Parts: sequence; structure tokens; C-alpha cells
Amino acid sequence: MKTIKGPGIFLAQFMGDKAPFNDLSTICKWAADLGFVGVQIPTWDPRCIDLQKAAESKTYADEVKGIVEAAGLQITELSTHLQGQLVAVHPAYDDLFDGFAPENVRGNSKARTEWAVQQLKYAAKASANLGLNAHATFSGALLWHTVYPWPQRPAGLVETGFTELAKRWLPILNVFDENGVDLCYEIHPGEDLHDGISYEMFLEKTGSRIHRSLP
Repeated sequence: MKTIKGPGIFLAQFMGDKAPFNDLSTICKWAADLGFVGVQIPTWDPRCIDLQKAAESKTYADEVKGIVEAAGLQITELSTHLQGQLVAVHPAYDDLFDGFAPENVRGNSKARTEWAVQQLKYAAKASANLGLNAHATFSGALLWHTVYPWPQRPAGLVETGFTELAKRWLPILNVFDENGVDLCYEIHPGEDLHDGISYEMFLEKTGSRIHRSLP
């Protein structure tokens, strides 16, 4: 418990079109006034951060960090929950999840996946540029629709699904390793990583490359 520094807040749940919720500087001041000391920043919202620019420019990353610190806060993590979801999407959900992607890759699942993977790689480098050692995301879901086994799942389906999930995530995990950042999967209903058993299976399939997960 000695490592807990104070309450943090996920800005994605409060960003909006009206002040103070439409700008990183003003929403950070709002959060600080409420007693928060840390903010988790959604990387898909350009009002908060330009993810690619933060990955490619240490100067820009320092500017973002400075905005947050000027409000008396610290960045706890960057978040790629929406992009992480798009790393692995079952075709049955293609239309539903297209809304998480930019218009130029909607209707093209291959291009959408490639975009999402690149976003995660940017997030690793941006996190390093910001001096962060952890990053929050979702795993995506190839198998969630089978969580209630009716009709009965054929033998080997779950193993095949997790093998593919690991195949998609391993190149991303490698980039996070190279940048010294832990990738933290939020264990959540709707994701293939939704409980201890699914987490352990993914851990096995990725060769124990996962360091930790968010509760």
C-alpha cells in the first residue's frame, strides 16, 4: 500500500464538447480541483493527445506532460482501450466496432487491424517519451461470443482462438518490451481476457511475455 500515491481519473469518461471538458489543460485543472492527483489519458481523443506525434517527438511529449503537470497532476498511463479492442475483432462484430476506427479503414477489417496494431506500437513509444512504465488497453475478442457454449463449442476452438490472439499481440508486446513499458490488459467482460483462466491461457500462448494486468 505504500506505493499508492492518490486517486486517479480516466479522462475518456468525462471529455465533452463544453468547457472545461473539451481541452486537456482545463479538464486537468477541473480534476485537480476535485482532489485527483493522476490522469489516465485516452489516446484516441485529439483534444488530449496526438498519439503518433507523441511517439515520434520527445519535445511534443514533454509539452503534453507539461500541460498535465501545470495543473498539479501526473499522467498515470496512456490508454488504448478502443485501439486494443480492434487488434482482435470477430467478423460478426465488424460493423459494430467500425465506429472505433477512423473512416478511412472502416469496412476493411484487415486495414483496421493494421491500423490498431500500429496505434499500439505508437503507444509504446509515446509512453516511453512521457517517462511512463505502464500502459492500459483491452485485448480485443475473437471468442467472446462463445463464452456461453450453445451450441457446444467444437474441441480445440478456444485453443485456436487464443493462439491467433497471441499471434496478433506478440509483435506489439515486443515493441513495449523494447521501450521498457509494461502493457496492462484490463480484464473485462466482452474481452477474450475476461477472467483468471483466460488471462493464464493468454500468458501461456505468449510465452509469459505479459508482466501484469489491471484488476
